[in-house]
Amino acid sequence: MKRLLALFPAALFVLSLAPASQAQSAIPADWCKALPRPEYRSLERVFVHEPWFEVYKIQPGVFAIYEPHQAEETISYLIVGTKQALLFDTGMGIGNLHDLVSRLTARPIVVLNSHTHNDHVGDNWQFPFIFGMDTVFTRTNAKGSRDDAQSELGKDMLCGDLPKNFNPAKYSTKPWKISLAVRDGFKINLGAGHVLEIIATPGHTPDAICLLDRANGLLFTGDTYYPAPIWLYRPETDLDAYVASVRRIAALQPQVKVVLGAHNVPVADPSVLPRLVAAIEAVRAGKGDVKAEGEGKSVHTIDGFSFLMKASGGG
Repeated sequence: MKRLLALFPAALFVLSLAPASQAQSAIPADWCKALPRPEYRSLERVFVHEPWFEVYKIQPGVFAIYEPHQAEETISYLIVGTKQALLFDTGMGIGNLHDLVSRLTARPIVVLNSHTHNDHVGDNWQFPFIFGMDTVFTRTNAKGSRDDAQSELGKDMLCGDLPKNFNPAKYSTKPWKISLAVRDGFKINLGAGHVLEIIATPGHTPDAICLLDRANGLLFTGDTYYPAPIWLYRPETDLDAYVASVRRIAALQPQVKVVLGAHNVPVADPSVLPRLVAAIEAVRAGKGDVKAEGEGKSVHTIDGFSFLMKASGGG
């Protein structure tokens, strides 16, 4: 796929097509056959010697860190200021994220998670300073999990080879330490007045947040919105809270220029926000198409949005 290439310092400008580890390969699954996603053609790719990841420049100092080799297609974001940088999520914990972000910035890095499902906190343990939402769910997940991590390596979950020196038998979400408990409205100053604000958006999980960069019109939505079936079926999901949360971020639309989700594709137009509200409200009212999806779950689809929910319905 043709990419646009930005001008970056030589230390970042490394293109490597060397194969990853042959320790475990997967027969391409259906989701894998659709890659690469065409939306990435319009983004500037930054080539770094970490083949598990792809890195794209959203705007100066804002990088999307994409994991295209695993079915979650998780996207983390590095936001670089004049004094420090913020890493919004740390992905699967399969590739070496610490080494990658060290190539992108020499600034001190603070980690903040959009929520604490395993595919967003996998490399938290590599970083010394982590902001965590002040919830029981966050503190519980900070203890780590082997079972959740192992499920990510199941049949049809991989696209190509795992990284060199990665041992799938030992893969787990390692424990990590919360350095500072934070809440809704907490602001992070990256320097020179560049402020990021936490917007609590519980629903997908009790600790789900969005991150608002008012000065640049960026809204990082985590798993509250991304262009794929949004998971709303797990025990920690609160549908009433989710609806309230998407209404809240939709109200921010006039201040937002770009919406940045945590899976599949990093950039969406702000017009998606009020449409998301209308879609989830319609689904809860019994509208849209419904299709069974595995045991006890169903996908509800309407107006280009889809929600993976408990099979009992919209709730």
